[in-house]
Amino acid sequence: MLTWLAVCLGVAFGSAILPLISIEIFLIGLVSQEPGIPWLALGAVIAVGQVAGKLLYYYAAKGSLRLPRFLHREPREPSVRRERWALRTKRMRARVEWLVERCHRHPRWMVGTYGVSSVLGVPPFMATTIMAGLVRMNLTAFVSAGLIGRFIRFSALAASPALFAGWFF
Repeated sequence: MLTWLAVCLGVAFGSAILPLISIEIFLIGLVSQEPGIPWLALGAVIAVGQVAGKLLYYYAAKGSLRLPRFLHREPREPSVRRERWALRTKRMRARVEWLVERCHRHPRWMVGTYGVSSVLGVPPFMATTIMAGLVRMNLTAFVSAGLIGRFIRFSALAASPALFAGWFF
């Protein structure tokens, strides 16, 4: 059982960093094959792994984590294509700036949005994690809301895999 919990922790951490890995599908498959693993333990371990992985995105968005050189943009010569792209994304950048400013004025709004996202996945948990870093959300609030929400989500999923299996397969 401890081996499976350690594997779950690793997969949860990996899925938090690389969104192509689905911890939900992994969890449903594991609980279907190994029903003896306590669902509360699975929910707790996966919540810890997910929040630990998302801390990297949080710190990167906050500016506390230096990204590798290959992830930095190098200045390039202006081109017609780049200028068109800049014009297209101008509205999106303005929207993000408006949202960041609003979150600074209403810090509890971000905690609530992040908490709901950690349970439901709507708005996307990755996006709210990055937004939390951009608005410099309190680390304690970030970890607490994320752990509680992810624990609820994955405990419910582990407790009733047959109910949720139809959503993913």
